Order: sequence, then structure tokens, then C-alpha cells
Amino acid sequence: IFLQVRNHEVAISELNSLPSDRPTNVYRKNSNLFFRTAIDKAIAAEQKELESAKAKLQ
Repeated sequence: IFLQVRNHEVAISELNSLPSDRPTNVYRKNSNLFFRTAIDKAIAAEQKELESAKAKLQ
């Protein structure tokens, strides 16, 4: 669980470091498939997963 929390925190910081002045899409893994999505949607999904991992930790 600690590793999952850390992975989500790193993913959020990496997504936040992407340039916001130009439209950029990222590939997000969903089970065994990768889907193209906008940065803000990917950040929101990572934050949701981070919160659920922290809830499991407690």
C-alpha cells in the first residue's frame, strides 16, 4: 500500500510538471489497456486513486 501511495504521488507530480501552455495528451493505463486522455483528467483520476489508497492504509 505504501508503494501504491508513493507511485500515485509521483505520477501526480509528473503530470503537474507537464507544460500547460500547449494542449498535451497523456496515455493512462486502465487494466491492461492504455487510453489517451487530457492531463487534467489524468491528474483527477490519480488523485482519486491516491485518496482510495490512503483510505485503505488507515
